[in-house]
Amino acid sequence: MTPVSERARSIPAALARSARRHPGHIAVDEGDLRLSYAELEHQSRRVGRALLALGLKPGERVAIWAPNGHRWLLAALGGLMAGAVLVPLSTRLKAAEAADILRRSGARVLFSVGEFLGSYYPELLDGQVLVDLAQTVVIEEARDGDASWENLLAGAEAVPDAALDARIDALDENSLSDLMFTSGTTGYPKGVLCAHGQNLRLFDNWSEIVGLGADDRYLIVNPFFHAFGFKAGWLAALIRGATILPQRTFEAETVLRRIEHDRVTFLPGPPALYSAMLEHPRRADFDLSSLRVAVTGAASVPPVLVQRMGSELGFASVLTAYGLTETCGLATLCRPGDDAQTVASTCGRPLEGIEVRCVDAEGRTVPSGQAGEVLIRGFNLMRGYFNDAEATAEAIDAEGWLHTGDVGVLDERGYLRITDRLKDMFIVGGFNCYPAEVERLLMEHPGVAQAAVIGIPDERQGEVGKAFVIPRPGASLDAESLIAWSRERMANYKVPRCVELVDSLPLNASGKVTKALLRERAAAPGV
Repeated sequence: MTPVSERARSIPAALARSARRHPGHIAVDEGDLRLSYAELEHQSRRVGRALLALGLKPGERVAIWAPNGHRWLLAALGGLMAGAVLVPLSTRLKAAEAADILRRSGARVLFSVGEFLGSYYPELLDGQVLVDLAQTVVIEEARDGDASWENLLAGAEAVPDAALDARIDALDENSLSDLMFTSGTTGYPKGVLCAHGQNLRLFDNWSEIVGLGADDRYLIVNPFFHAFGFKAGWLAALIRGATILPQRTFEAETVLRRIEHDRVTFLPGPPALYSAMLEHPRRADFDLSSLRVAVTGAASVPPVLVQRMGSELGFASVLTAYGLTETCGLATLCRPGDDAQTVASTCGRPLEGIEVRCVDAEGRTVPSGQAGEVLIRGFNLMRGYFNDAEATAEAIDAEGWLHTGDVGVLDERGYLRITDRLKDMFIVGGFNCYPAEVERLLMEHPGVAQAAVIGIPDERQGEVGKAFVIPRPGASLDAESLIAWSRERMANYKVPRCVELVDSLPLNASGKVTKALLRERAAAPGV
């Protein structure tokens, strides 16, 4: 791990360091476009100077609403150089949702994609009242009358390099770097504030453990607007001098093709990404021999999936991890050399400088092997929720412990297994039932590709489980036989009372199953 004295003070300083160490090395490889680390720094500085020309002040917010791509990176790095706080927006947001985040963050500048997924994104904001937003820059395919990427960069000529250097030099470890809004699945989305130094320390450590290096070619499918794609994605690659291969959207065959064509070595992602690759009917047609490292994590990572990632996709190293937006995206991680069962059944142990414990409803630490709410304390905790001291105090107690709302079990080695979200747990006849546990068991069935379990009302038991299941291609699978199979392998209260076979599961932008949509579907009349 990089000694504290040698670690860069800010993300722009980390980029400058990589540009000095690897000036000619390819930093971004995106189709026909390739940027060296020297070019990435040079072009980012130009964006930073252009933002100074717009009058952007230190600490003001710059929002980015676009899919993965090199201009997303340039906008982010240029914004950080200008002393701004990044506000990444999900491309899945509807207009009212995006406008709400822009208003609440007080964003002064918005970098927006043009045409994407059948919409012209700047047009979606027509009619929204955004009093703080001074400038929207359309980073590609701008329409007449809209400020284009080229318009923005033209303003950089009026600002000397020295002015930008002064902004960069003013940044330190405690300067705020990003304001990321939580998904809102547990209520009103809250803005999470993190700082340069904690991000750099955490993902320098992560990179060292997982073995990310300058020779790696990192295909980043995870969205840049999510901590997995931002911090464990392009930021980690930038720290280590690796090559970033941005992927705009996830489609299994496209990813398989890129792995072969671009000789991808490093491919983190949610479990659904690897499942889709494994189940693709033409997977055997692609050369995946370059793949080296996978890092994944979720409430449910079935052991059979981890095994198949090594044996069928060819990963030499498969590691699991756990974190939240409120922990800069990371808290625990498996280590190379951990046995297959540890990787399959846990999400690792805390990184240096981070503590984890599990507590009961009264806040008492539970013994090893017993489930409780996961609490986290360490340098990686957010600086607070933006403009919400009350919510911050509810999340982080007086002793500095973040209450995650996740249910987990710590073993005697300190390795954590997440069993579920507190809110996802349902009670069957007095027994606590955790969907993630049932999902892992269902994935052991040879005919099941993916599974998602929710609790539904039941007159006798209060609640029972319902499973939504994607069959494996060519498998002969029906609901009755799967329920019968489950009865032989699970305690009775865990067995789903009904199974619905589906072609796909609703996923959020980070590739996790959206249980709320499944609950709505189950509650719909006639279902």
